[in-house]
Amino acid sequence: MSAYLNPGLPKPAPAPDGLDAPYWEAAAEERLVMQHCRACGSWQWGPEWICHQCFSEDLAFDEIPQTGRVYSYERIWHPVHPALNEQGPYIVVLVEFPDHDGARMVGNLVGDPHQDVVIGAPVRAVFEHHRDDDPPHTLVHWEAVDS
Repeated sequence: MSAYLNPGLPKPAPAPDGLDAPYWEAAAEERLVMQHCRACGSWQWGPEWICHQCFSEDLAFDEIPQTGRVYSYERIWHPVHPALNEQGPYIVVLVEFPDHDGARMVGNLVGDPHQDVVIGAPVRAVFEHHRDDDPPHTLVHWEAVDS
C-alpha cells in the first residue's frame, strides 16, 4: 500500500526500553499482536510492564486476528502537524477486539475520507511498509469490510 498520509510526519520507532518492539516486528511481517497475560489470561493494549487486571509481570505478545469492530471514530479536518496542512479530512478509528477482552487499538481508516463510518462495523488491518525510512517501520491502518 502507498503512503496514506502526506510525507513529513515523525517516524514511529519502538520505545527505547524495548517494551513495544514485538508489536513493530510483527507489523513488519504483516501480523497483528497484542499483549496477553499468562497469569490471568487477559488481553490488553497498549503495552505495559504489568497486567492491567492482575498486576502480573508475566506478559507476552500473542498474535490476534486482523479483524475488529469500530468502537469509535473521529474525522480529522484540521491539521495536527505541519505535514498535514494540505491533507484532510482523514479518519481515525478506535478498533475493538470483542474476543480479546474488548481491548482496543487506534489507527487510520483508509479509503474515502468522506465515507460513512458505522459504530460496530467490521474492519481489517492493512499494513503500510516504510522499509527505506530511517528507522524502517510499518504502520497498521484499517479498512472497512463489506458485511
